[in-house]
Amino acid sequence: MSVLNYFKDRRIIILVVLVAALAVLDVAYGIHFGIEFVGGTQIPVTLEHPVNVTTMTNLVAALEQRVSTFGLKEINVEGVGDSHVYVTIPSVTPQEVNQTISIIESQGRFDGIVSGKEAINGTGILKGSIGALQPETINGSVSWAVTFYITQGAATRFGKVVFGQGNQPLYMFLDRPTDAAILINSSQISNIIVGLGPAKALAVMREALSDGNQTIPVYTVSGSNGSVSTTENVLLHGKSSKIITGTGLNRSLMAFMEAHNFTVQIESAQNMTPQIIQVGTNQRVVQQWPAVGLLSAPILNPSITNGSVGQSYEISGMAPQNGSLQQRVDYANLQSKTIASILNGGALPVAIIAGTPTTIPPTLGNKFLYVSGIAGIVAIAAVSLFMVIRYRKLFLVVPILVTTLMELFIVVSVIGLLGTIDLAAVAGMIAVVGTGIDAQIIITDELLGRSSETGSVKALLGNAFYIIWMDAVLLVIVMLPLFFSTSLVTVVGFSESTIIEALLGIFVTRPAYSAIVSKHYAHE
Repeated sequence: MSVLNYFKDRRIIILVVLVAALAVLDVAYGIHFGIEFVGGTQIPVTLEHPVNVTTMTNLVAALEQRVSTFGLKEINVEGVGDSHVYVTIPSVTPQEVNQTISIIESQGRFDGIVSGKEAINGTGILKGSIGALQPETINGSVSWAVTFYITQGAATRFGKVVFGQGNQPLYMFLDRPTDAAILINSSQISNIIVGLGPAKALAVMREALSDGNQTIPVYTVSGSNGSVSTTENVLLHGKSSKIITGTGLNRSLMAFMEAHNFTVQIESAQNMTPQIIQVGTNQRVVQQWPAVGLLSAPILNPSITNGSVGQSYEISGMAPQNGSLQQRVDYANLQSKTIASILNGGALPVAIIAGTPTTIPPTLGNKFLYVSGIAGIVAIAAVSLFMVIRYRKLFLVVPILVTTLMELFIVVSVIGLLGTIDLAAVAGMIAVVGTGIDAQIIITDELLGRSSETGSVKALLGNAFYIIWMDAVLLVIVMLPLFFSTSLVTVVGFSESTIIEALLGIFVTRPAYSAIVSKHYAHE
């Protein structure tokens, strides 16, 4: 039979086209390997104070979930002693390393405040419901959004707090400062708030930071000696130990705060600038304020302030107008992805400080990949030889080798292009190779072992694929809990490769193998 005759079958064509398409993508984008193979970056983390074993376990799990949600599939988070953690990630760009550090350092406390009262917090969020939406571009403006659901108990509490608060803003914070005060140059208020007087701007800013006993005070200071002296006296008799301020503050005032052991957090002018928008005719609201962690301030629709509320919520915002459209889209993507990652990990049980990242060499490297590849080929060849001896058909070696190697290539390409190939993923590939060859034996046995019996090729293949489908379905069901695991992120790669290979087998490679064998041997 001519080789071209095989390519007239749709099942074989699908397999060949898929392999060719992935080969092109591999060349264009490259395959991403994990730390064991290409090295990575290690980020040392120091805890604010020593913790017990339970707290350390919870902290490690939260950091694993955060970083893996951000998109780094192959990570390692290890607690060392009672006050240190090491986070190891694959080799990525410096920008991704910095963003990972930002995600790690975030305390992860989420608060929603209405009229100075907390209406919702992070403990009420259903972790599996958090999702980052794709950026939307409308009239040149790019928006980002993160959606989530809350528990029924949290929804009930929210309904009680917002009752009668229609058209009021819901201030949504991530890591809202505690025991802190805001100190702003009075000249900055006039310069950065366009179309709004300093007094009104200050009142709007203070309203956004109101929260009962946890209200964050906002102080202003000018360059005059009298203003500086008054500010020093206010700070000295206040209850805040941390001061959040911008650059260009009076030097003597800075020296005063340092001398009295205030923690001074210097923010950029962009972060210190609240984004104030007009709502309705007269109402002004702080929509975003990075320096204090204010993410969004949606206005409450009166329909949800009458005691009837839902469980679906959204945090949204706008990308800065400066920069190109693509830069704003990239910012929106990063913003939503970062917030979703932090919320998925939840609030950390203790404050942490990330140290200077260091590059680490691969522990296994290319030699391991080479040895693994050779071992896999030898194993496939050995099984093929067994089948030749079993069925006494030399031709069987070719379709078994070709379809099995193509299947492995497809799985490696899919995981390597969309995620990271780590040890767990390689283990999954090796595990399912045996299942794949077992399926080929079932097909071969049906076609060759029972070819003398009555019945068409279609009927014989139907018997074989019934068994194959059942095996694949059971395998996928078993792997799904690992795939959606939020605590065993280090074995997600194993479940990914297993599920992909199982689905690929029943839809692509097994049909292609059956087409080759049936064309060569079977007779209807």
